[in-house]
Amino acid sequence: MTATVSYTLRVNGREHAVAEGRLGESLLHVLRERLGLPAAKNACEQGECGSCSVLVDGVLVCACLVLAASATGRDVRTVEGLTGGDAAPAGLTDVQQAFLDEGGVQCGFCTPGLVLAVHDLLERSPTPSDLEVREALSGNLCRCTGYGRILAAVHAVASRRREARA
Repeated sequence: MTATVSYTLRVNGREHAVAEGRLGESLLHVLRERLGLPAAKNACEQGECGSCSVLVDGVLVCACLVLAASATGRDVRTVEGLTGGDAAPAGLTDVQQAFLDEGGVQCGFCTPGLVLAVHDLLERSPTPSDLEVREALSGNLCRCTGYGRILAAVHAVASRRREARA
């Protein structure tokens, strides 16, 4: 018999009750299967591909490696929450729009993790160098592209934000 526990997670600014959760459930499983937030993808389950990336207290993590119950009392943000809602965002962020504009979206499987990684990067470094971008995205695997269009999207956002500040 597997031990269960009930707890509350704060995801995308909202409290979510998790009833009878298994103690060993990953945050990824709870987000997708219990809370209905499917953007974080289940791919490698080893923290190697970045498809399940989320922000926990502002730190980019692989949700497949985080025990869900350990995220109680912390702020979890998924790509669904970048625009202010769980499942029905009000619109696209500038990063999401740049991915579309620059052709950085192929099959879309890796896109949510990449988008969160780019948001995280641009929060820390508003005008990143190519090396900084490559390092920030090194934990995200895309099997469809050579990353050129993704890099172009990052630089397009950084440029637009720079112009907006001027």
